[in-house]
Amino acid sequence: MAANYNNSAWFYDRLSRLIYGRALINAQVYLLQFIPPNSNLLIVGGGTGWILEELTRVYPAGLKITYVEVAANMMTLSKKRNWGNNEVTFINAAAEDTLLPGDFDVIITPFLFDNFTEQTLQKVFDYLHPQLKTGGLWLNTDFQLTGKWWQNILLNTMFVFFKILCGIEASALPAIEKQFSQTKYITIAEKTFFGGFIASRAYQK
Repeated sequence: MAANYNNSAWFYDRLSRLIYGRALINAQVYLLQFIPPNSNLLIVGGGTGWILEELTRVYPAGLKITYVEVAANMMTLSKKRNWGNNEVTFINAAAEDTLLPGDFDVIITPFLFDNFTEQTLQKVFDYLHPQLKTGGLWLNTDFQLTGKWWQNILLNTMFVFFKILCGIEASALPAIEKQFSQTKYITIAEKTFFGGFIASRAYQK
């Protein structure tokens, strides 16, 4: 995984709220309602870790969470969060370079795939797919283009900014939804935010 958000860890949340308000947060929180109690959870690319606290509001206990984040500075912030009585295992590495235990009930990928080229997306997706149980849920939130002129401008600005600062490899959105449809995932819920620019989808394997 080429991208590493170490350089942006200290201001990432503030910058996202400045641009998007609570849209990035609301888009991810929307999906948490679909997580069954006592789930074995894999979070890939959790960033600063605020999602752990949101999960704890839904389930103060009973979750087994494997939290994978490649940026060490993001991981440091994540470890300071409150995860209640849930069990959390932190892994500071790229998911595809990690020996994961598999057998997950739920996979969460928040704004992960937009960092990748088509080739890297395929590699990461192919690694994560068998980690999820048959019938399990994959909760994905990411950007999408719906034809509005400002979306391209905002997206390209983000790509340039994070390519310079964090070394992301992408310069265009890969075909994220196509990966799920080709692998026969069923969309059980979806909702868009920020004028359709952000899409949250719950897929079932």
